[in-house]
Amino acid sequence: MIRALIREALKRHSVYLTNLTIISMLALMSVTIGIKAFVLVQAPTFVMASAAGVWLFYVQHQYEGVYWERHEDWDYVNVALQGSSFYKLPKLLQWFTGNIGFHHVHHLSPRIPNYYLEKCHNENPMFQKVKSITLLASLKSLTFRLWDEDRHKLVGFGPIKALRNEDSVVS
Repeated sequence: MIRALIREALKRHSVYLTNLTIISMLALMSVTIGIKAFVLVQAPTFVMASAAGVWLFYVQHQYEGVYWERHEDWDYVNVALQGSSFYKLPKLLQWFTGNIGFHHVHHLSPRIPNYYLEKCHNENPMFQKVKSITLLASLKSLTFRLWDEDRHKLVGFGPIKALRNEDSVVS
């Protein structure tokens, strides 16, 4: 019990020290090069990194063949393995994104550190059946807008337009 409390206290202090170091570095850079220059460099970097993060989250949950279910039919393992993708990125992008392309492994067990995600994927046969998407194939997810509950798949606005056209012909 005492060891656990000490370990938690050390983790908390480590987080505080990291935050203090980051704030100190930001303040030092702002003072050194000026706040305007600092913001002109950091703002575009922040925007691009944020956009990349949003894209990674979006594409790993919105792809062809994704599994979605309502609460009563929801299954933890199926959601983890079929409701999040294996985004097969080039090795450099895989490294830059902290292996988050192995999102299915992360969803099944979020406590696995990012540096073990690929190893877990490669060593477990259940992960070999998970649908993979590539960088090029992931662009198709930009066309998905709605979940078609009858067909259990993501669709664009085309089916809605078709329904409207049918309604206007019937009216």
